[in-house]
Amino acid sequence: MKNFSIIRKSQLESAHRLDAEYFQPEYLDVENKLNSIKTQTISEISENVVNFGAYSLCNFIEWKDYGVPYLNVQNIKDGFIDFEGVKFIDEEVNEILKKSKVAEGQIIITMAGTIGNVAIAYNIPPKVNSNQATAKITLKKSVSPFYIVAFLNSHFGKSQIIRDIVSSVQPNIFLFQIKNFKIPIASGIEQNEIGDTYKKGLDEFENSKDFYQQAEGLLLEELGLRDFGFEKISSSIVNFSDISEARRMDAEYFQPKYEKIISKIEAQNHKRLDDLVSMKKGVEIGAEQYQDEGKFFIRVSSMGKFEINGGNQKYLSEKLYEELKNDFQPQFGEILLTKDATPGIAYVLKENIEGIISGGTLRLKLKEEIESEYLALCLNSIIGQMQAERDAGGSVIAHWKPEQIKNVVIPILPQSTQQKIAVLVRQSHEARKKAKELLEEAKRKVEEMIEKGDEK
Repeated sequence: MKNFSIIRKSQLESAHRLDAEYFQPEYLDVENKLNSIKTQTISEISENVVNFGAYSLCNFIEWKDYGVPYLNVQNIKDGFIDFEGVKFIDEEVNEILKKSKVAEGQIIITMAGTIGNVAIAYNIPPKVNSNQATAKITLKKSVSPFYIVAFLNSHFGKSQIIRDIVSSVQPNIFLFQIKNFKIPIASGIEQNEIGDTYKKGLDEFENSKDFYQQAEGLLLEELGLRDFGFEKISSSIVNFSDISEARRMDAEYFQPKYEKIISKIEAQNHKRLDDLVSMKKGVEIGAEQYQDEGKFFIRVSSMGKFEINGGNQKYLSEKLYEELKNDFQPQFGEILLTKDATPGIAYVLKENIEGIISGGTLRLKLKEEIESEYLALCLNSIIGQMQAERDAGGSVIAHWKPEQIKNVVIPILPQSTQQKIAVLVRQSHEARKKAKELLEEAKRKVEEMIEKGDEK
């Protein structure tokens, strides 16, 4: 396999780069491929490319519980916008930051942090804003945004983005680089065919969210928590015995909202998590053991309630994996639960994985008859999140202790209701899987079009 490149002085001068990384053979192959077909730059097919944001105001923004969604880099996934965990600003701040508003149909590219994630604003709320680390591309009306986002997420698009990353104290890419990305010229028919496939994938993501919301809604409805509110109380009285039992003196722990929801759950059929599952903690291997490829090392940052994602994935050697797998490899059907950093994320493992989990995650194995997807939903819902928030608060980095997790109160609904909820959650996961398959299919169609164009 070729692992070096021979380049001309003229190439160095035109690129304004001297670093070897920029001239890796795989990047040059993509450049040559795109040079062999008809292309236009982002600048040529766009009305504008901007990245206005609130950099100078971020320290002064007062985040709200609801309002105008304010997108950060972590909300931009490969292909779609994820509003899960999004922050909110009020109308006044949204108007101050009017230059960074997000419009339906725009292409969004992350420029710092996790660089090069590309999404399309599709079926977004009426008002959305974003920070300065995201570039927003408004295309000309003759260009399909679904085709463009499919290309930018393909091998040929990603290669251009990754190649142009400027490494400094914080790696980033700039607007002038984005404007110069090459886009293959495609006929209206080709754009529509690729774009329709991509759009179907995004529609499946919407279906996935709908199924999950139905499941969560049914859970909360059955528990009388659907419209459960927490009135603001400036003070409360706590018995000394409660302080001794909790071994906590901070006011945060004794907020009435926590007691209110736990009392609501305990007023009906319920069990402690320790009665329902056995728990086993993961292991820390040390950053020096990380590799660029090998067996999966599943960290808290890889965990999501919908999937184990590959963002910033770390790997370990075959040898270390063999030493640790008997004790720390999760099994199909187990629930993985985060206890550190972002505690309370639960995911039911859908397949066996050749990898191990980090010390910030617990493996939960059912020891009573309860639907695993139902239990995971309870943990991911307000029921589990409020208990995690209460227990793990009070420190810079959140840590949810296993002893606390064992005492989490879980409502036990009738088996038939659990099954209805579990079916909806599984339908949500299936729709999400289908969505990813369609997005991959769209990217593959782009790549095939480019390869065929090169053969002409």
